[in-house]
Amino acid sequence: MADLSITAANVIAGDDSVQASGIAGEAVAAGKVGYYNTSTRRYMLADSNSATVEARRGTCIFLNGAAAGQPVKVHRAGDITIGATLTAATAYYLSDTPGGICPLADVGSGEYVCQVGLARSTTVLTVDFQFPGVAL
Repeated sequence: MADLSITAANVIAGDDSVQASGIAGEAVAAGKVGYYNTSTRRYMLADSNSATVEARRGTCIFLNGAAAGQPVKVHRAGDITIGATLTAATAYYLSDTPGGICPLADVGSGEYVCQVGLARSTTVLTVDFQFPGVAL
């Protein structure tokens, strides 16, 4: 299995969505996993095998696309229609593709584990980031 194939136009925050707003530090798309870069004070794409510790810890999912320097809205917790087909009751993780989401089977050796959330149904992901700080 590979990263989820997300249709950005179908990414919709649920009624219980915990959100934040900010500025994109690079080009981002709706449905991609991001993190807040404390040095630049901008939202960036997270990556499970980044050399930067902060980038390995996903903290949000982008709700809109933006170029660097443009405003973004992010989903930090709660339900989100992710715009992809999920397997209900399956945990999903940050992948080694910047911003990607994948099942645990696709988290490879040397990558840091960052659970994004659990599939509530075939379309809805309950986001609750968990980052133990360990690599496989």
